[in-house]
Amino acid sequence: MTSQPQFRPRLLWALALSAALTGCATMQSHDKLASDVQGAGRSGGIPAAIAQLESTAKTEDEKTALLFNMERGELLRMDRRYADSTNAFLLADVKVKEWEDTAKSNPQKLMGTVGAALISERLKAYEGQDYEKVWLTTRLALNRVAVGDVENARVDIKRTHEREAIIAEFRSKETLAAEQEAKSKGASAGGKELNGYPVETFNDPEVLALKNGYQNALSHYLAGFLYEMLNEPGLAAPGYRKAIELKPETGVLEEGLRGLDSRTSFTWKRRQRMTDVLFVVEAGDAPARKPRAFTLPVPVGSRWTTVSVSYPVIEPSRDAPLTNLSAAGTDFKLEKVVDVNVMARRALKDEMPGMVLRGFTRAVAKGVMQDQLQKKGGLLGGIVGAVAASATEQADDRMWRMLPGRVYVARGYLPPGEHTVTINGRALPQPVKVDGQYALVPLRLYENSVLMGDVASVGQLAAAASTAAVAPAPVNVPAASTTSVSTTTTTKTTTTTTNRTRPAAKPAQAPVTPAKN
Repeated sequence: MTSQPQFRPRLLWALALSAALTGCATMQSHDKLASDVQGAGRSGGIPAAIAQLESTAKTEDEKTALLFNMERGELLRMDRRYADSTNAFLLADVKVKEWEDTAKSNPQKLMGTVGAALISERLKAYEGQDYEKVWLTTRLALNRVAVGDVENARVDIKRTHEREAIIAEFRSKETLAAEQEAKSKGASAGGKELNGYPVETFNDPEVLALKNGYQNALSHYLAGFLYEMLNEPGLAAPGYRKAIELKPETGVLEEGLRGLDSRTSFTWKRRQRMTDVLFVVEAGDAPARKPRAFTLPVPVGSRWTTVSVSYPVIEPSRDAPLTNLSAAGTDFKLEKVVDVNVMARRALKDEMPGMVLRGFTRAVAKGVMQDQLQKKGGLLGGIVGAVAASATEQADDRMWRMLPGRVYVARGYLPPGEHTVTINGRALPQPVKVDGQYALVPLRLYENSVLMGDVASVGQLAAAASTAAVAPAPVNVPAASTTSVSTTTTTKTTTTTTNRTRPAAKPAQAPVTPAKN
């Protein structure tokens, strides 16, 4: 009977080791998966990228997973399969809603760290980055607008604001809890305590300038634009105002608010002869989280030892900026309103206190395991323990990688019709057709190609708009409707329009005034 107590600990350690190794062996690096998908896209186009991604989901759980459907929804959107894209995003949204419900009803459940701390960061259920949760409803809204479903797009915009409020409240509670737990464990919650961690990626002025890691100016500017299209200027103004707050000193955002009253006035709508066009230009790819090993001092029994812990690092983007968009012989300034690389680094900066705490707890547990295995198994036990600790120490590299890296916006008036559009001097492969009071033109610069989304047109110009008349409309012409919606698919012809006339009754505070020809 005396040998049984000695056997049980060794058996338990062996079982724990086996479970840890088995668990991590089944977890593929998302960085590798995303790289494979991007490689397929480069060689075979977006359909090949979709096929590569779909081949990785074998079970029902994998097919309904949050990250899989965010990636799939984005690829389908890039392929202009908006209905399928929306369905994928809605599957992902189910998971985020579950997170929201828990964050509101039982936030302590989301703050638990023990399971991941004892084995690997990758064993945590993926809840999505906070900025990804906000992007999800924004993407849903853009999909709805592309197919003319403006009313449901309005619902998605409203949910974006509600989602941000839930995130803000939960993260405030989580930060406080992490600080308290860190103090109780004797560990610092600051990422600066890590030996060799590139803290300069966090202290970048662009990262520090962000108000938080989840709100972005595009989502709120789109909210303002959508409410304006629906003739709800009272709701449009807060959207424009919030966008300015998140990205100050950005001309296109400031003009959105400054010219709102003029653009939505009864007189202007009667006289409007050109389409108010919003170009949303996306470029590059979202950044990758790359695992890197760092040393961390931890207590083991009565002594301290240095343990290797893996944390993710995001390198700053080096991509060249976009500056200019031309159409109908007119230049428009492209202004960057979102940098996903900067947002990802800010999100990682905010995560780091909890991540360091979990790494500290995990390192202590693994240090004790190694010590016990060495005591009971000698040199072989020590080697097995070291191998297990190394194999299970994998930084979490999961994030929404198919998102664009940066988003630029340009806005101004164009005569209805087809136009050749160039970005930084590079002509788009097809002309863009605009009409109506408002048009939203989505473009994505992906690898060496330009993906042109469906142009959404809302409202109707006055009767003389088809001729781009230079005279104001008669006084008795009824105001144009702002509720009729149509979606214009980009044509494949090569016809261009060079009409450079300006609206005769352009208000003093128009949207974004394009540069002179």
